[in-house]
Amino acid sequence: MKEDSKFKEYSGSFLLAIWIPAILVVLWAIGTNSGALNNSIFPTPQRLFSSWKEMILSGKYLNHVLSSFGRVFKGFFIGSLLGITTGTIIGLFAGAKKSTVALIGMLRPIPAIALIPLFILSLGIGETSKVAVITLGSFWPILINTIAGLSTTDPKLLEVGTIFDKSKREVLFRIIFPSAAPYIFTGLRLGVSSSWTCVVAAEMIAASSGIGYLISYGREMAQPATLFIGVFSMGIFGLIIELLVINLQKKAIYWVPNAK
Repeated sequence: MKEDSKFKEYSGSFLLAIWIPAILVVLWAIGTNSGALNNSIFPTPQRLFSSWKEMILSGKYLNHVLSSFGRVFKGFFIGSLLGITTGTIIGLFAGAKKSTVALIGMLRPIPAIALIPLFILSLGIGETSKVAVITLGSFWPILINTIAGLSTTDPKLLEVGTIFDKSKREVLFRIIFPSAAPYIFTGLRLGVSSSWTCVVAAEMIAASSGIGYLISYGREMAQPATLFIGVFSMGIFGLIIELLVINLQKKAIYWVPNAK
């Protein structure tokens, strides 16, 4: 009975999630096949999926996807490491927070995408500049949320740690970090989304492979099917990454009711 109720619940959630995209696909098919939409800009669904299938069977699509994911993984890993480490230092020490508040306030509003030309000039058009853009894009949301999480630890919990004569190490890892975990995971979710956006932008400017390159190539060669393959791939994989991070968050901070 429980399995049946869970199946019905998941089925209902799935249908609620896909009915709007399904309607949009139907309208898209009607518009492109009837001529209401310009086929030189909007390919028909049949043409799009045919080109997508051809690209998958040739192995080219997998190469582009792996290129993008490799860059995202490197940049996000470095950005997460730097963001959590720096955020921990700033969040725990009032002096560090006061001395960096102006610097963070000035640098944070600058989008990583705007710095792509600077990274290319200083690091070249190779992988290093692309990873640097992704690192910066993921760094800021992780840093800000880590600082916020560490700064909002309940004082009563710290008092309990003092009463029970806990060491600074125990207070840090058993009280402060668990309390800040929801904020840190929120930063990671925002960071991975930003990483995906940054890699596509970087690949559109200087790359010979990747999903961003597909979008740029489709535009330059007037191949709308290729362009839309890149756009849809960006959305699909972005959603998959988001769901994976949410699932990881539920398992990692199981004690937080809102994370379940």
